[in-house]
Amino acid sequence: MRILHITHQYPPDHVGGTELYTQSLARNQSAAGHQVSIVCPEAATEGEPSPAVEEGVRVYRLGAGGRSRTAAFLTTFASGRYKSAFRAILDREQPDIVHVQHLMGLPTALVDLAAERGIPYVITLHDYWYGCANAQLLTNYDGRVCSGPDRRFVNCGRCLLARGGLGRLDPAAPLVAPLMARRYRMLHEFFRGAARVLASTEFVREAHAGMEFPAERIEILPLGIEVTVGEIAIARAGRDRRQAAGPFRIGYIGGISPQKGVHCLIEAVNGLPAGVELQVYGDMNAFPDYAAGLRKLATHSGITFQGILSRSSLWPVLGSLDILVMPTLWYETYSLIVQEAYAAGLPVVASRIGVMPEVVNDGVSGLLFPPGDARALRQILLGLSREPARLASLRAGLLPVTAMNDHAATLLALYRSIADPL
Repeated sequence: MRILHITHQYPPDHVGGTELYTQSLARNQSAAGHQVSIVCPEAATEGEPSPAVEEGVRVYRLGAGGRSRTAAFLTTFASGRYKSAFRAILDREQPDIVHVQHLMGLPTALVDLAAERGIPYVITLHDYWYGCANAQLLTNYDGRVCSGPDRRFVNCGRCLLARGGLGRLDPAAPLVAPLMARRYRMLHEFFRGAARVLASTEFVREAHAGMEFPAERIEILPLGIEVTVGEIAIARAGRDRRQAAGPFRIGYIGGISPQKGVHCLIEAVNGLPAGVELQVYGDMNAFPDYAAGLRKLATHSGITFQGILSRSSLWPVLGSLDILVMPTLWYETYSLIVQEAYAAGLPVVASRIGVMPEVVNDGVSGLLFPPGDARALRQILLGLSREPARLASLRAGLLPVTAMNDHAATLLALYRSIADPL
């Protein structure tokens, strides 16, 4: 098949869950013999888009990198040069199907061009962007978890002003609320036009239903992870060595930002006995003020900040840990690192929020604690450090994971049922 993916960001400029998933899926599809291309609004040279071929995948970068958050937001309503560039890509690629991984920073008009040619599109919900311009259901004005737009979109107006650094104009939120309402209507229509809408968990489906998106149109399809038998063997061999000797080692791998709750984890570890270790992996430059606060907060001698973790180092690092902690304070949509931890034979301790109770079976494959409760997290970690048998029991209860090969095969069957229903 000829498959075209659209995503808001792509490696190497950006490395996150959606970006790595899209890259892994596209390369898997290409290796299986399909013609695969990707469109993203990343930095590029001027002129007509010319693809870079990366492991068999043609990547078109539309030269929209480096924009302000406000400019990226307003692009949803725009078309302009993006349409001509995308039209040229459609002419060249002639896709059978378009898979929208993320449309942030791109106009919905792009996919309209495909629809006009009779090319169906599929949406995967990697976050909550269709109902929340922040994508995370977290408010810009007070950082709290949000359930979505209110009836008049005033809360969305407040977020828009705060996002643009205009929080002092909060009383003007009703004046900008109509723009947020327009965005909501546009994306509702775009959502309804999809041949399929996919969500990784039931929580994601219900969250969109709560924002009045048609839940009956959303199908559950857990994401797949890219891992080889050899990588699993490396991780599990390291795990087996960990069981024989060494200090109790806790790991965090992910974003270094307030909503990830890393401060809660550090506060919990600060109260643990000497000899316990916490290794924090993530980009300390993304939110430098927050990262500086974490360094200042960390008083336990066993806490180290390791920086960005490369894909080649992921499996040895997972194998060097006793437990992975996900102290998130927002509604994650799946968390691929949890699945990777399971593949490595590593139990997970996570906040009881959002999808986490779906992906961490409390007391079986891991343990849950109230979000933001450092004391409760500390007690869990202290207990696991003192009870090797409990840790072994959790390892024995790890949930099976979906390999990318199997996930890609399921998607291919879905694509074919849409592109050639007979």
